[in-house]
Amino acid sequence: MMRARRDFLTSSGWVWLARWWPFSAAPLAAAGRKTLYQELGVRPVVNFRGTHTTIGASRQWPELHAAMEEASRSFVSLEELQDRVGERLSRLIGSEAAMVTTGAAGAICVGACACVAGGEPRNIRRLPDTTGMKDEVVILKLHRNGYDHAVRNAGVKIVEVENAEQLRMCVNARTAMMYFLGGSSGDHSWPETLSVEDCLGILKPAGVPLMVDAANMLPPWENVRKLAAQQVDLICISGGKHMRGPQCSGILAGRKELITAARLNMNPHSDSLGRPIKVGREEMIGVWLAAEKYARLDFEAMDKECLRQAEFLRKALSRIPTLETGFTPFDRTRKIRRVYASWDERKLGITAAECERELWESTPRIAVLRHQPQGIVFTVFMNDAGDEKLAARRMEEIFAAARA
Repeated sequence: MMRARRDFLTSSGWVWLARWWPFSAAPLAAAGRKTLYQELGVRPVVNFRGTHTTIGASRQWPELHAAMEEASRSFVSLEELQDRVGERLSRLIGSEAAMVTTGAAGAICVGACACVAGGEPRNIRRLPDTTGMKDEVVILKLHRNGYDHAVRNAGVKIVEVENAEQLRMCVNARTAMMYFLGGSSGDHSWPETLSVEDCLGILKPAGVPLMVDAANMLPPWENVRKLAAQQVDLICISGGKHMRGPQCSGILAGRKELITAARLNMNPHSDSLGRPIKVGREEMIGVWLAAEKYARLDFEAMDKECLRQAEFLRKALSRIPTLETGFTPFDRTRKIRRVYASWDERKLGITAAECERELWESTPRIAVLRHQPQGIVFTVFMNDAGDEKLAARRMEEIFAAARA
């Protein structure tokens, strides 16, 4: 059968595709053939940027590939699969219910739809027309970010507040929910003017749901379980970042009635705003197994390896003349190792933008972040052993050329 498929591909003119059948990477490497990325002219990246979607976000746990391939072989009821996977996920999280979504942004979108339209079919069909529905979502001004577009997809009006007094004053009969950014926004210095506890204390008596965007609250898993224990109404989690599930997966967890409504606002229900953000059976299986593994990880052991690589990189960079190096502060809710390097751009004649570009154009290509107010940052996570040496060596070459 396998040979017949290869012969078909060859006779059909797809000779290049026949080389990869049955898509096993190990034999290709052994045979010295081109990889799929090489065939397309796409260069892989050594990732010191972190879990950024633009470069793939993370690496799936290796054991997920076979499980998701197995899931793809059979037809199943997606509703039934969501039921069973949701039961497993809610036990891991400690919530009343849970469901699989397309990333944290997908969770935010269908969660907002649930708070606005509920499970009423006529309302679901009308979104983003919110006439006659609750159509206001409260957000702390400091929590505004690009991902709150997923909230606005539901057709709501955003109401910004800055403190507890303003939150109490703005909650009314048209308030559908409050969106709360649980992790860092990228600026480590912004203050937490309102806590989750503060918001719940104001919203619960008013019957207004609180949604927490927990995409940047992992690791550890305990952060998510704490939100569930606080009875946060909706918790949005990314499956394709630190959890290392499928890139296009996420989890929405929380109150059972809201999760039930969110599912009605998403596929396989064709007449819903969430229909385009479709979750397949492969992603459901993948994110469930990723969560099972992630919830039991030894996060301290994982951090020790990240710290080892980060310390090596910092020491190596500190030996480059005129470079100032160190560790950036941890995020408010999690411990991520980041090494910064800064320098006098006028004295060396190389800017942070130019250094970043040199690293990106390297062979292999290296992705980093800009450091504020000046310099670059290496985020150490999911790196292969030796990546830190490669990055240090390339930085030495770049600054040696700059000094020359």
